[in-house]
Order: sequence, then structure tokens, then C-alpha cells
Amino acid sequence: MKYALVTGGSRGIGREVAIKLAKDLDYPVLVNYQSNDDAAEETKKMIEEEGGSCTLLKFNVADAESTKSTLDKWIEQNPDAIIEVIVNNAGITRDGLFMWMKPEDWNDVLNISLNGFYNVTNHLIQKMLTNRYGRIINMVSVSGVKGTAGQANYSAAKGALVGATKALAQEVAKRKITVNAVAPGFIKTDMTAEMDEKELKRMIPVNRFGEAEEVADLVSFLASKKASYITGEVVNINGGIYS
Repeated sequence: MKYALVTGGSRGIGREVAIKLAKDLDYPVLVNYQSNDDAAEETKKMIEEEGGSCTLLKFNVADAESTKSTLDKWIEQNPDAIIEVIVNNAGITRDGLFMWMKPEDWNDVLNISLNGFYNVTNHLIQKMLTNRYGRIINMVSVSGVKGTAGQANYSAAKGALVGATKALAQEVAKRKITVNAVAPGFIKTDMTAEMDEKELKRMIPVNRFGEAEEVADLVSFLASKKASYITGEVVNINGGIYS
């Protein structure tokens, strides 16, 4: 049985991606989340209502031990399973000007986005290589491509993930594994709920925030067999704000 894993999949873009992979590509989806049980259960219910299958895996991607033990336990219980698609979506923001940034705000953001990518992907890639097929999609951000004031930590984490995406893509391409990054701009989610949409949309050529479902459509395409000649790419999805 072939599976797709979405980290940080209980809300926002992660939730929409998990639903879309189940719906468009018929993958049973493993949804990772850290703390919000209610939101995770809601995501599971939404996938099942669409006729899909979902398993919830609760662990913090920044914690290498917890990541390894949770995934190993699931693999042990499902020995014939292959995780064919990994969407590294887990991420947090701790915005603030760099001169006042606390060490924990720097470290927490890098640990989840960047070390989380390493902990999950490094642990699962061996089986992907043996299987000679896979899709790895890393959720980055317009901040990681152009940099955003007040987000030195987030921009650093996502920018580093862009570099890792391009390097890993070259290492595994011969085994029919593609590695791409998706860089959303302003998308309507909990993460952007505090932002002044009216003010910010003036900067966006299409004059609106994006929908999480639009990002999920792009991820679904990159996770499909149709995208087999696309690798090492950063695909911007930002309404023209920066391309």
C-alpha cells in the first residue's frame, strides 16, 4: 500500500493538502500534527467524508527521537506500506525585528521548518530510494525567496529549505524521486488571520489573498505522476507579488 505523509496537516494549508492528496490521487494519508487534537480529528473526518482514508500521527517534527519512534512504530504495524509522498509543511512563525529577537524565537522557527524536514525526510528516504519512486514537496514561502522584514528567522528557515530542496533533488533524481518546493505568498489561514488584508492586497497584483485550496492544487500536481520531469524547482504561488 502506498501512502502520503503531510506534516503539520491538521489546519490551514496542511489540511487542504491532505484532503487533496486523498481526493485527487487516492492516497491513504498520514497526517502529522503536534498538539491540536480537535483540529486533527476534524481533518481526519473531512478526509473520510470524501471517501478517503486518514491516520493521525502525533509528534513534534523538531524532536528527532519522537519523530523516529512514532514513524517506526507505524512502519512496524504496516510492514507492507511505502510512504511514497512526503509533504514537509510543518512550520511556525515568531515574528519580530532581528535586533530584539530572542534565541528561542530564532531556534524554534528553524527547528520546526528546517530540522523537521531533516528528521522526517532523512528517516524515510532510504525506503523511497529502494522503491525507486517518490515525491518530496517542501512548503517554503515568499519570505524564503525574497526575505520579509520582521521575519529574519522564518526567512532563514525557508531560504535554507530552498537550498536543501535543490541539493537533494540532484542526489535522488536517478531513482525517480522528485524534490520540489512550493512558495506561497499571502494565503488565507490562521497564520495570516491577524494581518490587514485590505491594506496588504494593494501590493498583490491579483488584488486578493490566496486560498489554501489553491496551494493544495499545486501540491497535488507536483505529487502526481504528471510532474515527473519537474524537480529541484521552487514554484511561487503568490498572486504575482514576487516571481
